[in-house]
Amino acid sequence: MNKEVAVAVSGGVDSAVLLCMALKYARRAVPYFVKSAFQPQFELDNAVKLCDDLHTRLTIIETDIFNCEEVVSNPPNRCYYCKKRIFTAVKERAKADGLSIIVDGTNASDNADDRPGMAALSELGILSPLRICSLDKKAVRKIAKEHSLFLQDTPSYSCLATRIPAGTAITEEMIELIEKAESIMFELGFCDFRVRWLDGSAKIELCARDMDILAGKRAELSKRLSPYFKNIFVDMKVRESE
Repeated sequence: MNKEVAVAVSGGVDSAVLLCMALKYARRAVPYFVKSAFQPQFELDNAVKLCDDLHTRLTIIETDIFNCEEVVSNPPNRCYYCKKRIFTAVKERAKADGLSIIVDGTNASDNADDRPGMAALSELGILSPLRICSLDKKAVRKIAKEHSLFLQDTPSYSCLATRIPAGTAITEEMIELIEKAESIMFELGFCDFRVRWLDGSAKIELCARDMDILAGKRAELSKRLSPYFKNIFVDMKVRESE
């Protein structure tokens, strides 16, 4: 690779590996992070630390996702409109910085049939080198470990809007409550979970490890989440990592 590229970083392991490789092989690589209400603060913190570790400067782009009606109305293909909004912002900023090639961290394990946002990436001409090179989740994590990236074991994490059922209009209050609830769960030691919005109640999905943690944390978790939700439910089906 002897190109100048804009790298969309998310605070996760996929885009971390992509940025690491771009800095190693591209003539010039500039990382961008789009901050909206749908991204929890820890993802921005991760992106900042990653860029500090890799000795590069992160460009942060702010966007008000709540002024996009196609997104907040939350249709089944909401992700398409959200990705289009986010990557259009990256393209505009990258163009101002003299960059015409934009790359993202979609990997070969990501199924286009389940991700309408990938259609938006295609329309905007965003390239996904990990996917192009047939690098799946396992291969990406292997590269992350080989390069000692601190995000190497971080579980996959989807945007907060995915916690709200399609067809239910998304409000700022919902997103704030979900982020608060998931922050509390991180504080209590849970690591791979989702807090789903269920008509004012919370439905918690846990991986196998977190199910074991729940036994000793149930009372405290209930006490801390109860002020924010009408009811708290735990899905007894063990969730698989995304």
